[in-house]
Amino acid sequence: MNPESLQRGNLSSPTMFLLLGFSGAYRAQVTLCLCFSLVYLVTVLGNLLIVTLVCLDAHLHSPMYFFLGHLSFLDICYSSVTLPKILGDSFSPQRTISFVGCITQIYFFLCFGGSECMLLAAMAYDRFLAICHPLHYPALMSKKMCHCLVAVSWLSGSFSSLIQAFLTAHLPFCGSNMIDHLFCEVPFLLKVSCSPNALLNKATLYTLAGTIVVGSFLLTLMSYVHIIGAVLQKGAGTQKAFATCTSHLTVVSLFFGTGAIVYLVPHSSSSKEMDEVLALLYAVVTPMLNPIIYSLRNSEVKGAIRKTLNRGV
Repeated sequence: MNPESLQRGNLSSPTMFLLLGFSGAYRAQVTLCLCFSLVYLVTVLGNLLIVTLVCLDAHLHSPMYFFLGHLSFLDICYSSVTLPKILGDSFSPQRTISFVGCITQIYFFLCFGGSECMLLAAMAYDRFLAICHPLHYPALMSKKMCHCLVAVSWLSGSFSSLIQAFLTAHLPFCGSNMIDHLFCEVPFLLKVSCSPNALLNKATLYTLAGTIVVGSFLLTLMSYVHIIGAVLQKGAGTQKAFATCTSHLTVVSLFFGTGAIVYLVPHSSSSKEMDEVLALLYAVVTPMLNPIIYSLRNSEVKGAIRKTLNRGV
């Protein structure tokens, strides 16, 4: 199937999209494929290691590591939505995806991304209680509360992404069915849509996504404002406790920072390569870095890894 035949399809309900992705010579495609394969392998193995350690090591059976285990599982799912398809398209002359496959990819990408936003906010709230209310922390952050926060994270991401995927699936498409991106993402489908209510659709979709992202970011920000205030007031005792926040703060900065650059900073039509690099940064690279950040900056995780390796030896 060639691009011309794709463009001559049913304009109101296309059966296929063409993903333009990275262009380049065969040698460049081989290099990209090897890089993506390595990134995906590190992402899956690194996050799987964190999940395994949290499940098996008794020293990591605390709310903070309970959330970390779910974060690592989310990162595996999040990267698996896009990377296998990108890898498959690296050598394929026709980088096509069905309409149903495209909407499905959008749903799961937004679902895991939104759930991760909310989970990062829950982790910030956990650190806020641990540092600002240490005496009441065991009662406030009970096992039931941990499960409730994780459930809210998953449900909010699922509900928001379901509405966005449903609205995107009912957009009318006309002209070219070519998506100038590496994978299916709402802003790039809006570009090829010919809906008479394009501005309303865009406002609705961005409002739904913004509610999750901005809401979780504000909750995270408020938690850290109180944490920093407590550290400055109470001195050395809480400064040691604040050290446990640095890994989470680094992950939050990476996740929200790259997403903000992509969605809030305007890009010209000539910045295709930059858009693709930024998309890879928040969709592919960040899930790979999370377990590395938590392993390198957390003595308890490093201790659990050493014990597991010694046990294996």
